[in-house]
Amino acid sequence: MKDISRNLTMLCDFYELTMGNGYLKCGLSDKIVYFDVFYRENPDGGGFAIVAGLEQIVDYINNLRFDDDDIEYLRSRKCFDEEFLEYLRGFRFSGDMWAVPEGTAVFPGEPLVTVRAKAIEAQFIETYVLMAINHESLIATKAARLSRAAKGRAISEFGSRRAHGADAAILGARAAYIGGCNATACTITDEVYCVPATGTMAHSWVQMFDSEYEAFRSYCELYPESATLLIDTYNVIESGLPNAIKAFNEVLRPRGITRCGVRIDSGDITYLTKKVRKMLDDAGWTECKIIVSNSLDEYIIRELIRQGAEIDAFGVGERLITSKSHPVFGAVYKLCAVETEDGQIIPKIKVSENVGKITTPHFKKVYRLRGRDKGKAEADLICLYDETVDDSRPIEIFDPEHVWKRKLMENYTAQELLIPVFKGGKQIYELPSLDEIREHCKAEIEGLWDEVRRFTNPHNYYVDYSEKLWNVKHEMLTSSLKSR
Repeated sequence: MKDISRNLTMLCDFYELTMGNGYLKCGLSDKIVYFDVFYRENPDGGGFAIVAGLEQIVDYINNLRFDDDDIEYLRSRKCFDEEFLEYLRGFRFSGDMWAVPEGTAVFPGEPLVTVRAKAIEAQFIETYVLMAINHESLIATKAARLSRAAKGRAISEFGSRRAHGADAAILGARAAYIGGCNATACTITDEVYCVPATGTMAHSWVQMFDSEYEAFRSYCELYPESATLLIDTYNVIESGLPNAIKAFNEVLRPRGITRCGVRIDSGDITYLTKKVRKMLDDAGWTECKIIVSNSLDEYIIRELIRQGAEIDAFGVGERLITSKSHPVFGAVYKLCAVETEDGQIIPKIKVSENVGKITTPHFKKVYRLRGRDKGKAEADLICLYDETVDDSRPIEIFDPEHVWKRKLMENYTAQELLIPVFKGGKQIYELPSLDEIREHCKAEIEGLWDEVRRFTNPHNYYVDYSEKLWNVKHEMLTSSLKSR
């Protein structure tokens, strides 16, 4: 794999540095703190999200360092103590981190990443951790929706030219592959992450030749084993497809090649693909694939299939790479506990008039409860760090907002979702391959009930609290109200 790691240490919010300087001056720099990363609502009103971005977080933390230019820049701002600048010169992350593996189906309110570290270290990594989780989880989730809508048909990510910058294109294509896309048009993502790169031609190729037929014939001669022709430059039915069939007949058929493709990027897709399929079959090109593109999303794809469009594969660009319909994932990074010198963990809570912004305090773990009979996920249970779920015994779970809604779980398995990634600043988690992450994502989605996977009005998956955690949060909220 090509190494594109960079020193992105200064990719941070300025307040992380001013707070770090303040922590040092106030004697809090070595205070052990706990932060959670979580999000509040699923993109596009869906029933779940797919988490991604952990590999980039690991690379970032392993490469954290301030060089001389960074120190000189900060000194020029004339707001940092020399003691702090010297502290940064030897800065390394020395804390612990737990995270939900990439490709896992996740739900609002549950920790995706938990950081335990010295105050300056934990605060400093906030921006990059959120950026990685927010961007890649958003695109992976959108890709998963598109993949489900396509019902087994291939999807290629075509969005680089509409992405919000180079990293958005490269890592967006990576995330799209995790979520279920089969290929990308982004060549560097193939070079770096081995996501299969694919591509055919632009309309400009056809326009460069004196005739459409000449353009198609030349392309077939150059790439006989992968000839996919763009047939809508002029007229799909009257010229594009007849010229494509003629080129296939004259170049591919004599070589015994029967696999090829045509792409349509405009017009009434359902009508055109039905006509194209019949004309191809009548001409003996039954193995020729029909690929369509043109501002597609999961709803259009689902409707095209419902209408009986003859489509073998989709190319999706801007509406995937920017998640145009829901462009913000919304994960946040919140303090949930601090640790005393004797190792006692003290929960912290953020209270707000906006109920949705009240945080869940304490150092926590998350269990996924699955029924043993079907293997489907039934609920997630957020517990205190020192609690253990014994899946050999029944457990009663309850809705943390409507506590009278309770369910007795029996015949289930309990799996911890948060896994250790860093311990004492050392990476202890072996990153899986991208294909392993992709397969994990596929299994995760298959492990959800159909009702949770619905695009519209999905079933509200249960994310419950243990009794102990609920009591801690309830007592802290009550205490907060009394202290006003």
